Amino acid sequence: MEFEIWWLLGIPVFFALGWIAARVDIRELLSESRTLPRGYFKGLNLLLNEQPDKAIDAFIDIVKLDPETAEMHFALGNLFRRRGETERAIRVHQNLLSRPDLPPEQKVHAQYELGQDYLKAGLLDLEKALLADRKNVRATMLIGDVHLANGDVEAALLAWRRVEQQSVPHVALVAQRLMDGYKQVGRAQEGVNLLKTYMAEASSIDLLEVVFKAVIEIDGVDAAKQLVSEQLRRTPTLLGLDKLLEARLMDAQPQHWEELSMVKNLVHGYTQKLARYQCSQCGFKARQFYWQCPGCSQWESYPPRRTEELNVMN
Repeated sequence: MEFEIWWLLGIPVFFALGWIAARVDIRELLSESRTLPRGYFKGLNLLLNEQPDKAIDAFIDIVKLDPETAEMHFALGNLFRRRGETERAIRVHQNLLSRPDLPPEQKVHAQYELGQDYLKAGLLDLEKALLADRKNVRATMLIGDVHLANGDVEAALLAWRRVEQQSVPHVALVAQRLMDGYKQVGRAQEGVNLLKTYMAEASSIDLLEVVFKAVIEIDGVDAAKQLVSEQLRRTPTLLGLDKLLEARLMDAQPQHWEELSMVKNLVHGYTQKLARYQCSQCGFKARQFYWQCPGCSQWESYPPRRTEELNVMN
């Protein structure tokens, strides 16, 4: 019975201690809130009332008065970017960078965040372009490039793979990107298998070039020779023959190497004249693929195949 009485006597003591602790916490909270700039609450209120532009102005004024609130700017900018309001995020981070008293480490942080803002803005613009034209291969490729620049390789691969659904011949333009991406995530064999599937759907010298190099690296010279031989049977081109001779030179006997090398050099020299893209409007030829012709300035006038391939197909 004595034990229970002590417990009963102790209950008010515990309540008293809790009340004192709560009073101390409340006082600390009130003390800290008094140190916050008045503009902080004004900006917060404007945000809650869906007036983000006025809120930005309020927070900018705070930073001018109190440089220690830079972290608040970073949080606000990131909030806008996550909501897709990239123009506001850019404005916030640009304001930070304009401050001459910004410490070097925070300046680097602000530059990084501003770069993320521009990447996000570019991504949104590209997605709008795709909504306007679902067959816009260039927009899809650039979306993949933006994801890669942002460190998201899987998202980049997903974007580049969508090119096949838009235009199978254009897959050759993303072949190297795809192969590099699959290597980066440790799935090189999956990348080779995917590109081989694309080759079966639409043969391409540029596609063959990428797969050829990857197969040599992963499966060896014999597999590369078989790959090129099968490609030549499907689409006989000098550019394909050039690849076959290159593979044969890798394991040629010493007594045959010189002859093979001479033939390879002759074929290679001639193929350099054929390895051109040609504008369908003005006939301008170029070694690299252009979305806008340098000759006539026409957009999307280049087929994604080299001239020799087009001649074989015709």
